[in-house]
Amino acid sequence: MASLNLLFIGDIIGKPGLDLVQVWLPSLIQKYKADLVVVNGENASDGKGCTDKEGKILFDLGVHVITGGNHTWDKHQSQDYLKREPRSLRPLNYPKGTYGNGYYIAETKKGKVAVMNMQGRTFMAAIDCPFKTADWVLSKIKSETNLIFLDFHAEATAEKISMVNYLDGRISAMVGTHTHVQTSDERIFPNGTGYITDAGMTGPYESVIGMKTQAAINRFLFQTPQKYETAENDSHLCGIYFKIDTETGKTKELERIVFPEFVKKVD
Repeated sequence: MASLNLLFIGDIIGKPGLDLVQVWLPSLIQKYKADLVVVNGENASDGKGCTDKEGKILFDLGVHVITGGNHTWDKHQSQDYLKREPRSLRPLNYPKGTYGNGYYIAETKKGKVAVMNMQGRTFMAAIDCPFKTADWVLSKIKSETNLIFLDFHAEATAEKISMVNYLDGRISAMVGTHTHVQTSDERIFPNGTGYITDAGMTGPYESVIGMKTQAAINRFLFQTPQKYETAENDSHLCGIYFKIDTETGKTKELERIVFPEFVKKVD
């Protein structure tokens, strides 16, 4: 049976993340024979949004769709970019009238693939219901393709796992993003939906989830706002690969990606 190879790269953090992607994404596309490449770019512009500059870099590398999240709105330039670039997404379940696209149907050599982006509500902004929004958009998409991918940008593990159970068999694959820490629970659900709770971040790990350490510590110590700046060292690329049956729309294989591997032992 024919299959579609989908490569997803987790939250890209500023210049360190972009540098890593520019070096290694072409070889990963070749290794996994990727038909569709999706990246989360909500932190690509120095940790805040994705502008024309970062979008051009990513699309020139072979990325098909850039997904977003709550930090998509942090720079007016990234907000302006949403108005012009339909392949750069923001979460679909923001209130009606919010500019930008929440899903995009990409054309590939294996046919059309729908890429959806939604945001959770637990410990996050009180926006529209992502579960009911998923019902609405799937009613539109299903007539065009059964190859459907979701980036669910959410804080709570329980909300992500609830979502994949809600959508199991109705979408091909779902990744969680936002927490920047890759989980090791990649699996295929009973009705064929491939899943991981968080794909991890692509950027500097000598940090607190991508930002310079001292500012993050001070925020907890003093409970006051701090200026966050992107960290620089010990960069790693995280993501996941899905092999999806083009006839059934179900995931057949998946593989979690971390490159380079983390040091786990020191002599």
